[in-house]
Amino acid sequence: QVQLVESGGGLVQPGGSLILSCTISGSIFRINRMGWYRQAPGKQRELVGTVTSGGRLNYADSVKGRFTISRDNAKSTVYLEMNSLQPEDTAVYYCSADTDIRTSGMDYWGKGTLVTVSS
Repeated sequence: QVQLVESGGGLVQPGGSLILSCTISGSIFRINRMGWYRQAPGKQRELVGTVTSGGRLNYADSVKGRFTISRDNAKSTVYLEMNSLQPEDTAVYYCSADTDIRTSGMDYWGKGTLVTVSS
């Protein structure tokens, strides 16, 4: 079974920073992309950003300049560094993995980690 596990969520004050981690394990032949998504209460899930196997990065306009995705391939881990956090960033953050080059969607998802931005 392929498993993605997020960690690092919690409570942070406006203007603060937080780093989320996602570790993937299981029987995986390749990972084409890994991504971060989020879902705020009462809203649709939205893209945060993705990183390809070649290291190419893509971010949603709402987080450009504030969030950074990085990888540690030896640890099978992807990170999301979040800076200048605002209450609007409050959401459950999900890690995802695209393992099928023939399809454009994500194939596996973590259970999510809650980030709450509040004073």
